[in-house]
Amino acid sequence: MADAKTQPTQASVDDHLRAKASPAQLADCQALMAILHRVTGEAPTMWGPSIVGYGRYAYRYDSGRTGVSCATGFAVRGKELVLYLMADAPEQQQLLARLGTHKMGKSCLYLKRLADVDAAVLEALVAGSLAEIRRRHPETPGT
Repeated sequence: MADAKTQPTQASVDDHLRAKASPAQLADCQALMAILHRVTGEAPTMWGPSIVGYGRYAYRYDSGRTGVSCATGFAVRGKELVLYLMADAPEQQQLLARLGTHKMGKSCLYLKRLADVDAAVLEALVAGSLAEIRRRHPETPGT
């Protein structure tokens, strides 16, 4: 069975963000990093070539495939920042309704600028996502 493509690396988070983000995005990345550090208590780590990840958890699909992923994180994708989190619980949906301008995919929250969203609501979304990961994957240390 193939290993997951996105694994933690030794690459520099700061170097990656300086190379990838516009000046306005870089300021947003730094503010986002402060939120993610505060909520997770973890330092950022590059996961693959483009994801700034925090924490980790082990997963197992019904098929038996297993892997490890960052518990939360973000990436600079063109003109947007993409946050990786779980937001399918009713409480999370209520928070999304109060967040501000965003798009939400299955586990990707797309933001153009942090100024467009309520930072306290964003922090609550991340905290709720981490709680759900811990609930679904209780055997994972350090999430």
